[in-house]
Amino acid sequence: LIIGLFSRKARDYSSLRIVQWGFKVVRFIGGIKTTVIGYDKIPKNEPVLFVGNHRSIFDVVIAYSIMPNLTGFVSKKEMEKVPLLSVWMRFIYCLFLDRKDIKKGMKTVLLGIDYIKSGVSIVVFPEGTRSTQDSGLLPFKAGSLKFAEKTGCKIIPMVQNNTEMCFEHQFPRVRKTHTVLEFCDPIDLDTLSKEDKKFLSTYVQKIIEEKYEENKKLV
Repeated sequence: LIIGLFSRKARDYSSLRIVQWGFKVVRFIGGIKTTVIGYDKIPKNEPVLFVGNHRSIFDVVIAYSIMPNLTGFVSKKEMEKVPLLSVWMRFIYCLFLDRKDIKKGMKTVLLGIDYIKSGVSIVVFPEGTRSTQDSGLLPFKAGSLKFAEKTGCKIIPMVQNNTEMCFEHQFPRVRKTHTVLEFCDPIDLDTLSKEDKKFLSTYVQKIIEEKYEENKKLV
């Protein structure tokens, strides 16, 4: 808050690095080691939409701890009620999406579009909730890729393997685990065929599912 009185940009980046440091501490204490693939594919000078599969709360902890630039995550509305945490989430441009209220949900999407236009990347988990399936993804929620469709920003499929073994499979304990995080090739909407643009969520989901199955051998 004090830094923000002098420089909004300095506040944003200090908030980003503080939260990243906290998540790295959590990973270290929990013994979570992650193989990162494709980090160099993330554009350094433009915002993007990261689209990921979702199997664990550690998906956020791991991914956010290595983001190179300002990045906000789309979270469920209930997180907004958590004291202190919600304040930090706003500082790092997280979005609280109310899927039960279409009007409020649309306002959140429009806010996210404004964030991207101002240079902030956004992470979305289109499944809408954590998947417990051994293979494949849950169907993507309608409109989950609107952030890219309305701004023209690139989409980067973000695939994580084995994160559910960090916590969910032995709740409430955190277990020493090896995970894999891969950033796939950026998707430029302008280069896609009319058919792929029409069924964009299916196109992206197929890439994530194929990479998820491929990377199972790495954990």
